[in-house]
Amino acid sequence: MSVREISIRDALREAMSEEMRRDERVFLVGEEVGGYNGAYKCSRGMQEEFGKKRVIDAPIAECGFSGVGIGAAMVGLRPIVEYMTFNFSLVAIDQIINTAAKARLMSAGQFTLPIVFRGAGGAAFQLGAQHANSFDGFYAYTPGLIVVAPATPYDMKGLLKSSIRDDNPVVFFESELTYGLKGEVPEEEYLVPIGKAEVKRAGTDLTIITWSKNLFLSLEVAEALSAEGVSAEVLDLRTLRPLDTEAVLKSVAKTHRVLVIQEQHEVSSYGAYLSHLIQSEIFDELDAPIGLVSTLEAPMPYSKSLEAVILPSQERCLEAAHRVLEGSR
Repeated sequence: MSVREISIRDALREAMSEEMRRDERVFLVGEEVGGYNGAYKCSRGMQEEFGKKRVIDAPIAECGFSGVGIGAAMVGLRPIVEYMTFNFSLVAIDQIINTAAKARLMSAGQFTLPIVFRGAGGAAFQLGAQHANSFDGFYAYTPGLIVVAPATPYDMKGLLKSSIRDDNPVVFFESELTYGLKGEVPEEEYLVPIGKAEVKRAGTDLTIITWSKNLFLSLEVAEALSAEGVSAEVLDLRTLRPLDTEAVLKSVAKTHRVLVIQEQHEVSSYGAYLSHLIQSEIFDELDAPIGLVSTLEAPMPYSKSLEAVILPSQERCLEAAHRVLEGSR
């Protein structure tokens, strides 16, 4: 395949545009997706190409336009619902969890729900407590939803295309901080399968498990450990539900030590679930307690210095990695 370097925002735009050209049932709805080209310019030029009936500027009413998308999916269309930030998806939580996630089961398969809910999730720079939450683990808690949280331009495009083609509701997490990040993306069409993790860096001494933008932090941590003579493997989950359990257990059985890095509060978190899964499935393969680096247990402060303290940092991750490597708690 021939490749070029493009940004994540362009990878997402290409994915949506290609799928809309491929299937006339696909449409995009959300705040400022049309005339403003998207809050983060992920839909630049799409309304000009596809028209106002397929790239729809919605009012500030997440519950309303989420419900419209769900209804459209139930009668055969394939909507993409964009949230300016996933914090605003809380206004539509009844629609997503009580309707989208359950309609296929409760209708005994009479309805399918081919809908994608996508947008920016997690902290950015100084957005304050109400605009900086990570809800990937929250949605992964809910049976009936597929939850995707990629990091690179390649994975963003390939997984969004797969998500649009899936007949189940998909919650697709992006990051406001990485929309401008560039990476290699093929010019030819490709798909990345849902539910498949990927080893982004091979190693033998420690497995670092992560997803979404913390992949880049994890790679920095692995590089710093390499300077100390430690070979760290970085496993990018890419999809939280369904989880690629086989890839997780295979990597842990190889390195025998685990560090999970997540932008979630530790209590009832996805990282805590991963720790339980690993210990219950292959406890005898572990040579040390599992390490877990999380967001500290407080609402996100607006202060730049305090925000840096609360979020996972390279310093905190290295300290946790050293504890795991030493076999201590």
